[in-house]
Amino acid sequence: MALVRHNAATLRSRAEARELDDLLVRQARIVFDSAVGASEVRSWRESLPALLADVHDAGLDHVEVLLEHKLPFSPKRVDAILCGVHPTTRRPSYVVVELKQWTNAVQREDGLVDVPQYGRPVLHPVDQVRGYCDYLVDFVPALGPEHSDVHGIAYLHNASASGWNLSHFEVDAHGRLFRGDQRGGLVDELRRLLDTDPTTADDARRVADDLMNAAPRPSKPLLSVAAEEVREREQFVLVDEQKVAYTLVEHAVDLAHRQNTKTAVIVLGGPGSGKSVLALSLLGDLSRKGREVMHATGSSAFTQTLRKIVVGSRSTRSQKVFQYFNSFIGLEPNTLDVVICDEAHRIRETSVNRFTRAAARARARPQVDELIAIARVPVFLLDEHQVVRPGEMGTEAEITAAAERAGCRVEVVRLAGQYRCGGSEFYEQWVRRLLGLDPRPPIRWSELVAADPDESYSVAALPSPAALEGWLLGRSSGTADTARLAAGYCWRWSDPVTGDDGARHLVDDVVIGDWSRPWNAKPEKAVRDAPPSHFWASDSRGFGQVGCIYTAQGFEYDWSGVVMGPDLVRRNGAWVADRTSSYDGPVKKAGDDEFPALVRNTYKVLLTRGMKGTAVFSTDPETQQFLEDMCR
Repeated sequence: MALVRHNAATLRSRAEARELDDLLVRQARIVFDSAVGASEVRSWRESLPALLADVHDAGLDHVEVLLEHKLPFSPKRVDAILCGVHPTTRRPSYVVVELKQWTNAVQREDGLVDVPQYGRPVLHPVDQVRGYCDYLVDFVPALGPEHSDVHGIAYLHNASASGWNLSHFEVDAHGRLFRGDQRGGLVDELRRLLDTDPTTADDARRVADDLMNAAPRPSKPLLSVAAEEVREREQFVLVDEQKVAYTLVEHAVDLAHRQNTKTAVIVLGGPGSGKSVLALSLLGDLSRKGREVMHATGSSAFTQTLRKIVVGSRSTRSQKVFQYFNSFIGLEPNTLDVVICDEAHRIRETSVNRFTRAAARARARPQVDELIAIARVPVFLLDEHQVVRPGEMGTEAEITAAAERAGCRVEVVRLAGQYRCGGSEFYEQWVRRLLGLDPRPPIRWSELVAADPDESYSVAALPSPAALEGWLLGRSSGTADTARLAAGYCWRWSDPVTGDDGARHLVDDVVIGDWSRPWNAKPEKAVRDAPPSHFWASDSRGFGQVGCIYTAQGFEYDWSGVVMGPDLVRRNGAWVADRTSSYDGPVKKAGDDEFPALVRNTYKVLLTRGMKGTAVFSTDPETQQFLEDMCR
């Protein structure tokens, strides 16, 4: 989808008349239902006339130009795509252009670029345009190398050889760079990539139509890469109900192709029951069989970690099969064979957020409807007791009702195994009973496991957060074991501060007596010697910071420490939730019936992250006494 599309001559005339940037602003309001910042308008006003003048000088007024073309499954937009015919191959030819107004920039040792006015490192423009080309090829099959020629150019029209250094980059079809003082080279390159014969104008329009009308879907090469990466990273063995669920999905996909059916598969299971193992097995195996499949979650931390650990840094292409629940707004039904919705309890009411304008909110569909529509076989893996924020509505009942409204068959599988928490048959039951999520009353750990002499999971209530931290260090130091300390969201989460050394540092927000530690780093606030929040649970530097529900959910580590704050306390044999003690803004605004459930679910998640053992401490004396009794 592009904001504006015309031939180059028409766009150049509008640019010369100072009409083009106004047209883009109006189209942004209509197409994307969003306002445009002053800096973006300024970049259109300064950069587009320079590019269109060069296209004119190359004799390419007849080519079709797409401005601000939105990438599929992504909020990112490409500055310009020139559409025409390749003069040699006679195939459709697309030239993706990334425009920069930079006058000077310096490349760092790590390959990123420092630009004075930004105050932060940014991607090298060649890497940026190459990424856009790769993305388009991966999600628009019509742009595959067997069909079309795709080229990428970064054009820094204000830059010259003096005052900058961006010379270290790899040149290929998807990545070339031209400065303003290399304008002649750019004109020659455009002539090499696009036929200058004006009689090919009709062909250029057809080439642009093909891109604009193409149904986005993951390409076979992309899926092949992802499948290979998943296979190399891990060998998954499915057992019992996991295998049942896998077989149901596999059969539903075959049936969809043979009989044009649509089936929703709902997989229910507690923490550690193997939902994500099942998800990755399906992703890898179905991709290898040539099915169009994507993985989606509602958690930025979970998705980013899957991209990093499961796929790895070697293949940025295959990371694209890991998307978010809100990535499918407005796409055609049944674009995919399968969408695997991991952590589906985090499905929101809609895919809009606080930045979405009122008109778009009025037109929005329920997010579950979008997920069901996008694939012939939508798969939902969820634990209803992990709903921790208002607006999360991923339950069996909600998904079943939405699937039946859409005319889907529904299959439901319940996973009974326990592959986290040391494989303990008892620990999750103990946590559920402890928090009142099970109709049975709380029970002492020793009484629950008395009949099983082989039970090895460690459970403890410790008298202070310092003791909790010491317990974790004692079990992880000198070993390959991982340990993390997490807490209820009962303390302020400050922005990092700049120290005397000029570096940013985390603030010790979690203060209990004379003990204090910082929360994990904020997603958008990078801090030296601390991992980004997405990787707090998987990066060894995460120890020493306190994780919260949003960085812990979906992850596991060997040894888990949990601080229960005053938002959930024990009084007269029952749990009492106190919203005045919460710093979680959205949860704090929940209704009187919803708030206690969300807080209990939060602690349920935090208490079930450990693979080998969990220790807990409460800031409330009466609650601490209860925990010590239950952990005996």
